[in-house]
Amino acid sequence: MSTDPSADEVQIRARRAESNAAIARHDLAALAETMMEEYHGAASNGSFRRGREDAISGLAVHFAAFEDAVYVRTPESIEVNTVGEVAAEVGSWVGTWSGLEGPVRTGGRYAAYWRKVEGVWRIHAELFVPLFRQESTD
Repeated sequence: MSTDPSADEVQIRARRAESNAAIARHDLAALAETMMEEYHGAASNGSFRRGREDAISGLAVHFAAFEDAVYVRTPESIEVNTVGEVAAEVGSWVGTWSGLEGPVRTGGRYAAYWRKVEGVWRIHAELFVPLFRQESTD
């Protein structure tokens, strides 16, 4: 177990980058690897996902409807507890895709709860709060 918060923060930032890259590729298997099996999420549309499988299947439906959908989460702060087993991440997120009326851009704030199990950081829970939505109607 690491007790170096800075090393853990670096690892969490790397895992977030992996998660963002998996979303950009619509690689749901790679995305699932960044989540705990008992993952819980509150999506920006107000829906709740209970479990990694539920979260991944929800994203599969979304990606099927919007083939160019991309979400980027940008951490602003990561705080690791003193024994290095849990961490809090806070940041901003942006989602983009092509809608029926043209490009859509939405985003806001998020919070993530990370857990380190057997030396690997995974997302235990996330909360996404939408603060803006822009749609182009050319």
